[in-house]
Amino acid sequence: MDVTEAEFEQSVIQRSRELPVVVDYWAEWCEPCKTLTPVLESEISARDGQIELAKIDVETNKELAETYAVRGIPAVKAFRDGRVVDEFTGVRTAGLVSEFLDGLLGPSAGEKLVEELGESSEFPEIVGPLAEGDYERALEWLINEVPGADAERRDRIRQVMVEIFNELGAEHPVATTYRRRLASALY
Repeated sequence: MDVTEAEFEQSVIQRSRELPVVVDYWAEWCEPCKTLTPVLESEISARDGQIELAKIDVETNKELAETYAVRGIPAVKAFRDGRVVDEFTGVRTAGLVSEFLDGLLGPSAGEKLVEELGESSEFPEIVGPLAEGDYERALEWLINEVPGADAERRDRIRQVMVEIFNELGAEHPVATTYRRRLASALY
């Protein structure tokens, strides 16, 4: 479906809270766009409604292109839970587009982290809060572990915190706060 700036909030941001939405940024004059769009349409169609495609003409929706830092086209950005979770620029083969889309259908990075920590019994204190979406409580526990940890454990704490930051998104206030605190604690 073609989406305009007026429809973007509802058609992409809100809809991505229900299922992944892939946004294809294109322009009529762009030959590579004409190559990629049919591949996207075909691969998304093959997923029987599990992913939605929104097409944004960058010539008529310049503000959206600017807001989402589209520097070249074709540009593809995948939205889940109201934010960009993956993206690529340029033409891709059907196989690579398929891998990209399949990555959107699996568990999120945060869900994978909860599963991994639950199976390994590593940091059991944060599994519950993470499963409940209480990222701040999990991050607070982790940051408090840094001062007494040896180098290997400090690195693992850093890795887990970075995974949580990625799940929250770069602009999330909790991620921003704890990223600074982690930097101060480590350096």
